[in-house]
Amino acid sequence: MLLPSLLWILQLIFHFCLLFRYLLLLYYKFTLVGYDLLIPIRYQQLLRKEFASNKREPGKNKLAMECQKNEDSSEKTVADPLPTVCRQSTTKGELSSKSLASFGKRVLHVEGYPIEGLSIGGQETCIIFPSLKMAFDIGRCPQRAISQEYLFISHGHMDHIGGLPMYVATRGLYGMKPPTIFVPASIKENVERLFDVHRAMDQSELKHNLVGMKPGKHKLKQEYTTLSGNEIKNLRLSGVEVTYTVTSPEVAFTGDTKSDFVIDPENDDVLKARILVMESTFVNDAITIEHAREFGHTHLLEIATYAHKYQNKAIVLVHFSARYWPEEIEAAISKLPATLAGRVYALLEGF
Repeated sequence: MLLPSLLWILQLIFHFCLLFRYLLLLYYKFTLVGYDLLIPIRYQQLLRKEFASNKREPGKNKLAMECQKNEDSSEKTVADPLPTVCRQSTTKGELSSKSLASFGKRVLHVEGYPIEGLSIGGQETCIIFPSLKMAFDIGRCPQRAISQEYLFISHGHMDHIGGLPMYVATRGLYGMKPPTIFVPASIKENVERLFDVHRAMDQSELKHNLVGMKPGKHKLKQEYTTLSGNEIKNLRLSGVEVTYTVTSPEVAFTGDTKSDFVIDPENDDVLKARILVMESTFVNDAITIEHAREFGHTHLLEIATYAHKYQNKAIVLVHFSARYWPEEIEAAISKLPATLAGRVYALLEGF
């Protein structure tokens, strides 16, 4: 009788230890990691960094600060390329209301249009005009871009086009109508091949209307916007005029570009559009204009130089380098010439 009783007691102790271990894991899960249920996984590591060291030196850029934090570590680390989202914490382990707000959706309201999205140089760009049901570039396919029926791709860099198959596939999964996608004519064939590869791997149809756009000042007539690219092509070949001349451009989007477009007379309409969404990858003299130009980008100092040329009602700046803090970007914009005062906005979601 003694031996069975002893075995029963040992089993009870064993199960009690398992239960204690499980409870201990739960404790660490919800107290030390902290905000797993509230904050996306991609931000959790950054939050823990900020809680460990939430003070920063004025004037130091974001990447420099991340490197500084790791100087005393014996591990060789690389600055995290993701944007820091909790830099306003006032005490260790505490999120300020401003920091919590950064996890919500930021929407700019410009000239009667809500504008949202994400644009961080080299990481992801997707600019959404929800009231027009359209987006410029798709980035990594943020969730709220999926409901947009029209997508304009500026060029083939991965941070601008990487999420394209996912965008089309997800719309199909949700039973939404195939989107109309406008791409530069120079990359249309490659985009078609991209979809063919994903069809083979995913075993799905990936239905969409792909339209190759050439430089020009013509817009597709409203009655043809629901047609596929091939149907539009056949109409053109049969002599049907499917476009009309745009006389009052509403929205212009530059994609990645040098500032030279400002002085090119062919881009006159861009500078007259009611809203101009343009890149400003670099914003202060820590990076030179020459460096920006070498890599095919625009510097804020160049925007200031050409301030007199912008006839736009509003200019939305995007594609800032991840090296900057929001305060640095806002401070640099505040120094723009008076002719741009009240017209320049910055899309800062993710910074």
